[in-house]
Amino acid sequence: MALLLPPLSCEHPGAAGVDFLSHLLRHLSGKLLVVWDRLPAYRAGVVSDFIRTQRGWLAIEWLPEYAPDLNPVEYIWGHWKKHELPNFCPHDLARLSYQLPGAAGAMPERRHPRLVHAFWQQARLSL
Repeated sequence: MALLLPPLSCEHPGAAGVDFLSHLLRHLSGKLLVVWDRLPAYRAGVVSDFIRTQRGWLAIEWLPEYAPDLNPVEYIWGHWKKHELPNFCPHDLARLSYQLPGAAGAMPERRHPRLVHAFWQQARLSL
């Protein structure tokens, strides 16, 4: 299990979702299960069309609407706000996008491989 976050993009959110999924399929072997919240960009027509063309190599499971407690990413944001990004208040999405790779790299997932798994467990989702 790995936690991979799609890029942040306001200009072409659907295209960013397709780029992210394409990247995953190029770099990960086998079938791929993506668990997404119901962000409108992920539900864009261009993303749905792309998923259909993958003929079973890519499956999407949707988290329920308005259920942040079931979304492991919410726990990651909470961790980052307290540890990697304390007192950070970006003025725009570009600044946040610039800062996130450093926060993700600083996250002790490599030193503590159970951290991402713990976020998943805290969300009460089973694999």
